[in-house]
Amino acid sequence: MNASQGRPPPGPRPAEDAGPAALLAALEHAPSALWFLTGPGARTLWANARARALVPDAADLPVVGGPGVADLVAAVLDSGRPETLTGVLPGLGVPMTVTLRPLPTGGVPGVVLVAEGRDERPHGAAADDEHAAQDPAGQDAVGEAQLSLLPPSLPLLPDVRLSGSYHPASSVRAAGGDFYDAVSLGHGRLALVIGDAVGHGVPAAAAMSRLRGALRSSALRDPSPASVLAALDDFAAQMDDVQGASVFYAVLDAGTGGLAYAAAGHPAPLLVHADGSTTYLPVIARPPLGTLRGAPTPVARADLEPGATLVLYSDGAVATSGPPPAQGILRLTEVARAALAEPAALDGEAMAGLAGAIAAGLLTGHGRPDDIAVLVTHRLARSVQPLQLDLLAVPASLPAVRRRLSAWLTALGMGEEDRVGVMVAVGEACANAAEHAYRDAEPGPVQVTAAVDVDGVLTVTVRDEGTWRPPDRDPGDRGRGLLIMRQLVDGMVVQGEHGTTVTLRTRLRQSPDEEPEHLAAGIGAAVVVDRSGSSPVVRAAGDVDMVSAAQLRIRLLEASHGGTVRVELDLTAVTLFSSAAVRVVLAVAAIAEAESWRLVVHAPAGGVTRHILEVSGLERLVELR
Repeated sequence: MNASQGRPPPGPRPAEDAGPAALLAALEHAPSALWFLTGPGARTLWANARARALVPDAADLPVVGGPGVADLVAAVLDSGRPETLTGVLPGLGVPMTVTLRPLPTGGVPGVVLVAEGRDERPHGAAADDEHAAQDPAGQDAVGEAQLSLLPPSLPLLPDVRLSGSYHPASSVRAAGGDFYDAVSLGHGRLALVIGDAVGHGVPAAAAMSRLRGALRSSALRDPSPASVLAALDDFAAQMDDVQGASVFYAVLDAGTGGLAYAAAGHPAPLLVHADGSTTYLPVIARPPLGTLRGAPTPVARADLEPGATLVLYSDGAVATSGPPPAQGILRLTEVARAALAEPAALDGEAMAGLAGAIAAGLLTGHGRPDDIAVLVTHRLARSVQPLQLDLLAVPASLPAVRRRLSAWLTALGMGEEDRVGVMVAVGEACANAAEHAYRDAEPGPVQVTAAVDVDGVLTVTVRDEGTWRPPDRDPGDRGRGLLIMRQLVDGMVVQGEHGTTVTLRTRLRQSPDEEPEHLAAGIGAAVVVDRSGSSPVVRAAGDVDMVSAAQLRIRLLEASHGGTVRVELDLTAVTLFSSAAVRVVLAVAAIAEAESWRLVVHAPAGGVTRHILEVSGLERLVELR
């Protein structure tokens, strides 16, 4: 994208938030050796892991025979046409085909050199382990690319709690194809999915992403297990890299606990009953996706009683203990029962870490020979009841509202960032009632109610019996509570008859478990608000990924009181600026423009963050310094 293209299109594609990091990971671990060169002297700008393995000094180029590579680079730059050379790499005896194609980089003439061939050096588990030990960053990159393609959030329903986690294999070459998903189907129904795409590495992660997209599309069209698996069979038969994938698919009625399910080449899930006893759901064997056209799909049914927990898992979860498979199944049963026996395992936010705890418990001294994906579904023994607070419309009532509402939202399993947004919006509505509803009269009642419907939509109402007063046309720095509320929730309605009723609605969602420690280290930004100057300054440092972008949004809205107060954004210490972060800056810049002030963004000239802001067209909406 260049500056003339303006704002990025609304709504990211499935893996857009992975951004340059996922693309770089794909190039880094591509099976072909890649060199990016600039002319005219064939200087190496970057080489991937395969290239560095073939030629340890990344500044050197492969010598295959025939004309020198530097001469070929000059020929490609001169003609603009690709060149190909074949031969044997000296010293290693590796037959190679080298292709050079023109590829301008940053406006400078350049060439991409692709070397492909059959490496005769030893492979297998020992070679994998050695490679992983020598290049732990490569393992992290594959896992990070896979994580970026998994669902960014899970549905949060009043009768059901979900927890999802993915842990990559210990070996780079073994990681990449496992996935989980949960899709809200409406009317209190959930589609629950666990699967495994064939292959390893970034190609398997890409196949997984396509399969998960096809599955979501099929489930939203006709969610019945037979229909979804038939559609996936047709899809996999046309996609070589998806063919042979395994999947377990179920539809859960969250209200009744009824479960309809089917599997294609996938092991049976574990059911932990409310009394702690365990069973594995009976699954009728069916071939993997796309391997037998027209294969029937037997659909089985079960009941998830209140207090019961369903554990879906990929093959890696039972392969961690080694052969025979029965040992892995026994280990999974023990680990799941132990995790669920923890006193706080199923309470509020603690539930969010349950899948990760189970996956981590399966790790042995030999590491993980395969990916592990886990999706845990717990049906509550008792739903969280609606909240109702009857208070006096005075400022002294506001702390009680915040305290009670925060505890209630935590019991729902709501994460901190979403909880803060709702509490700020409700606090603004209550503050408006306390300040304006009974002006020039004795303070009267205000009622706050909160409830969640069967599909996880939270509705909070703040109702008073005072006199409705339309907002001033130009209220200055005060009276902007409506704007703040609109920025923090999905929808808001204000009714002014017989008092004032403010209705706030937002769909609840739950973040997946935290990433494994070796992936999470160094990931994410610290976001703070500096109020020492004349205007608040929101400062970010580190990698502003999708999670950090949500924090950035909350801090900007808090510091600016929903856009009514001028703030500045300091990105000087940012090391990665994702597309999610770009959307946050776009949204806040638009609010600032509507409020007749301009967002100042500090980003050093010549830096990556400044470049991203400029090519995204933000220099026209913000003041870059």
